[in-house]
Amino acid sequence: MNRRRMLHAFKAGQEVGNYEDAAVLQEAVDPQLYLSRNWLPQPFHLICSKDTVITQLSGASQIALRDSSVNTFRMGVGDLAYVPAGTPHQMTPSEEGVCLRYMPLDAGLVGAVWYCLGCEVELQRHEWEHSNELPASGFYADACARFNADLEGRTCGKCGAVHPEIDLSAYGWKDE
Repeated sequence: MNRRRMLHAFKAGQEVGNYEDAAVLQEAVDPQLYLSRNWLPQPFHLICSKDTVITQLSGASQIALRDSSVNTFRMGVGDLAYVPAGTPHQMTPSEEGVCLRYMPLDAGLVGAVWYCLGCEVELQRHEWEHSNELPASGFYADACARFNADLEGRTCGKCGAVHPEIDLSAYGWKDE
């Protein structure tokens, strides 16, 4: 996707997919905007080492927060959600929509975290240094592929539940 001086988010949203989080403004703009068009649930909780803000431009979704005084936040058109640094959060669209994520240029570490659906214990965590040049979906695909490949890591040490692999083809992501 070409970066722009002015963003036509709905038009650009047709070029991106689930949780692509593609940078859309010129590279020196801080904070930077990252665009996604989501229709599937995010397959992990995302953790950002810096504060982030999410804006729902179309559609609707719910953001589940962990380790926070707020557990869920419903997002409709025009809603903003502030996610403090280090707060695991997961988006689940209730209808397809376009969203923007505001992050600083020097965003630091970002990570994907999975929790046991039964007892809430952390199963796996994969972290990487945020890149302003590459769509986040490549990093997400790599983290999901690592999750899939680690049967022991998908098995809860507390309750013994084995969590299923993530179908990357459903998201259109390719493990790089």
